[in-house]
Amino acid sequence: MTLFEVKDVDRTFYRERLADFLPPQMIDVHTHVWLKTPARETALPSRGAKWPSRVAEENPIEDLLRTYSLMFPRQKVTPLIFGSAREDVIFDEANGYVSRAARQHGLSCLMLSTPQWSAEELVQRVRDRGFLGLKPYLSYAPAHIPADDITIFDYLPHHHLQAADQHGWIVMLHIPRRQRLRDALNLEQMLYIERHYPNIRLIIAHIGRAYCIEDVGDAFEVLRDTERMLFDFSANTNSQVMKQLIRTVGPKRVLFGSDLPILRMRMRRICENGVYINLVPPGLYGDVSDDPHMREVSEEESQRLSFFMYEELYAFRRAAEATGLGPTDVEDIFCNNAAHLIAEAGERLANR
Repeated sequence: MTLFEVKDVDRTFYRERLADFLPPQMIDVHTHVWLKTPARETALPSRGAKWPSRVAEENPIEDLLRTYSLMFPRQKVTPLIFGSAREDVIFDEANGYVSRAARQHGLSCLMLSTPQWSAEELVQRVRDRGFLGLKPYLSYAPAHIPADDITIFDYLPHHHLQAADQHGWIVMLHIPRRQRLRDALNLEQMLYIERHYPNIRLIIAHIGRAYCIEDVGDAFEVLRDTERMLFDFSANTNSQVMKQLIRTVGPKRVLFGSDLPILRMRMRRICENGVYINLVPPGLYGDVSDDPHMREVSEEESQRLSFFMYEELYAFRRAAEATGLGPTDVEDIFCNNAAHLIAEAGERLANR
């Protein structure tokens, strides 16, 4: 059974805009794998965007690896994997599947974490299943906190940060709050982590969810003096934001991430009044009329839409060329930076 269709428009996009830019070896630091399970009751409110669930009901490891072979016929892509941050997740099931998939395919993985765990329980879970660190998520903040009031430390508490610092773990952080990267409290807490937990390998996912230029504010001025904080550009198609990131932190602290499987979406992204909107073919993702981040285009325009993945990578190519990055820089961002990060975390795990 075909996982998804690769059309002429996709093959042309890849051949003309990406194939000669991407290095032969790539590491994708931001991917979700999970198996479909029945919906369960949960005390946690829904706090994330709804549209990603329209792309895939599950993403077993075999589908993830097949996606790379379909989208990148000239590259070998190796993922860093973690589970899907559903509100009704059963952590043992989700993390157990990720751990087994990683062992089976020789991959590295991060663990979905809940702030309810003690430091001792957290360390034991990471060690027992061979994780290199954590993937906390805002959905797991205590249920009584309104979505707009969640802080980083509500779902990545200090006792987890202390454990991560002690063991030199990777932490993949999806920041909260309506103002995203420009939020002053987010920036204050990101800097606090960098200054007080220097052994954590902190990755700010999605360039801090700065999908539109309005999401940036003065963030890059505030972050200019950071030394260790890393950023992936997963699910981001904004070349202006990417240019500011590169100029602020340089190519050694930028990582390729996708956010698969949602990067299989057939779409193009625009921003209107500071709000990102995914333009999609009519009917392909159900009724999207009530979603502020989704809009259908005409049948004629839909024939020109390719994959979210390709849109992200082409945006990064434009940013790389505008900032003067060379082939070595590109290879660092798409492979070497992540390879060093994962190797260091693996060595720390082996030595504990």
